[in-house]
Amino acid sequence: MTEHQPLPADATGNPTPGQREMAARSLGLRGAANARDLGGYRTSDGRALRHGVALRSDALHRLTGPDLDTLTALGLRQVVDLRSLAEVRENGPDRVPGLPVAELDAAEHSAEPVTVSPPEPGGVTLHHLPIYSEHFDIYVALRDALAARDPAAQRALLGDGGGAAIMDGLYRWFVTDAVIRDRFARVLRLLAQPGGTPLLFHCTAGKDRTGWTAALLLTALGVDRDTVFDDYLLTNERHSGIVTQIMDSFGTRGIMQEPELILPVYRAEPAYLAASFAEVEAGWPSFDAFLVDGLGLDDSVRDGLRANLLTG
Repeated sequence: MTEHQPLPADATGNPTPGQREMAARSLGLRGAANARDLGGYRTSDGRALRHGVALRSDALHRLTGPDLDTLTALGLRQVVDLRSLAEVRENGPDRVPGLPVAELDAAEHSAEPVTVSPPEPGGVTLHHLPIYSEHFDIYVALRDALAARDPAAQRALLGDGGGAAIMDGLYRWFVTDAVIRDRFARVLRLLAQPGGTPLLFHCTAGKDRTGWTAALLLTALGVDRDTVFDDYLLTNERHSGIVTQIMDSFGTRGIMQEPELILPVYRAEPAYLAASFAEVEAGWPSFDAFLVDGLGLDDSVRDGLRANLLTG
């Protein structure tokens, strides 16, 4: 399991304001370094997201016993896993407080949405909502390219801007595919349910699918676009040490001759999130229209989100 990386400091040796903000948002999970709280962001009408109700994360399969205790102490009610079947097969199912391992394993080894309910009232419910393409599963494509250790194949996939192009296409697909739009919409509906929070949503790295879910939620609540992008880019700070270790390992183990080729896939880049928003603007007259016509969210859902997540 990868340990947390220390925060880089400014010239005085102290964390910068942005780094202090990132540290404050962290849930402190040793097995999920990118687990953090969306609470505290301000909306255009002067309200703020409540702390401890909307949580975003990387995958939960490496959670430790103390991590599970932390989630229990938060009063967690729902977990949404956005990983594909291949990702679950490779890394294992989530660890969720109070849910039997066998039931989690069966549910998450499914290519279709599955819900695991708690054995006792008031426990945690897990929703497996896999977001991936049957025609081009990026996770599988990257896994196979790395496993082959073929420099030419890796360069053909990732070189000459290929990695960035893959990510651009992924973020546009989040918006253009109707089935996938519905999966994202389900997360927002779950967040809007009475008694549905605290809710934690995640994918594998907590970057792409999780990043677009957070962007949808924050924008729907009236958080300004700059803040939405700032939250998205915090992943780079949480994962910088891990990414460096992975790339070094690829080189020393002979998996890649050019480990830098995969960096665009591992990083959160503003252009990627901008591609999703560009598709929204291309297909709908406004973001509000996208919420209604693209995601199928009526006023009751948006009212529920405000009631559950905002102060005041």
